[in-house]
Amino acid sequence: MLALSPFASPPESEAQLLAQAQRLAGYSLGELAALVGLPVPRDLKRDKGWIGVLLELWLGASAGSKPEQDFATLGVELKTIPVDNQGRPLETTFVCVAPLTGNSGVVWETSHVRYKLKRVLWIPIEGSRGIPVADRRVGSPLLWSPNEEEEQQLRQDWEELMDLIVLGQVTRITARHGEVLQLRPKAANSKALTEAIGEHGEPILTLPRGFYLKKNFTSALLARHFLLSGY
Repeated sequence: MLALSPFASPPESEAQLLAQAQRLAGYSLGELAALVGLPVPRDLKRDKGWIGVLLELWLGASAGSKPEQDFATLGVELKTIPVDNQGRPLETTFVCVAPLTGNSGVVWETSHVRYKLKRVLWIPIEGSRGIPVADRRVGSPLLWSPNEEEEQQLRQDWEELMDLIVLGQVTRITARHGEVLQLRPKAANSKALTEAIGEHGEPILTLPRGFYLKKNFTSALLARHFLLSGY
């Protein structure tokens, strides 16, 4: 394999970003972590964002925990996606935190979901639980933007979910709502409450919610671009 070195500064073009991501393909997470001195967790239960942090180091991502895209100057978001040995996603993909108040007049075109999914660098990672974290390999990257059909699917689900939030129905939304986009609680623990709108317009406290892409959406996306069989 070629000698690798992580980006010290953000990439200056999509081509440069994609080329660096392609150079990571085939390496194990343990190899990449050792080269930057990052300890490898035994599992990812308490370190869900560890793979993302590792790849951000290698690719020169600039956003950190800020709400902008990971490669803000390029308008590109980084999404790692754990897959099985058939290349199929093993879990849903977090997009962003959902706003539960102050949503009067919000529209899809200026939504944070659309902003985050406008241009995505997908990096598949071996995710089967039988493979130790350090031994999981990085897959070939994909630079993606939603096509017309995908954008329509996302928009339709987002509008339906946001309507429910605005109408005070947030506590009735389940993971089954939405064809390709779902809304789920996202909190470190059950005490981390945030303000939302109740059924009668009153302020209530509830768990923070996040938007997630369903596996059927990301499965079709990866299958189409990598021409995987068995879909």
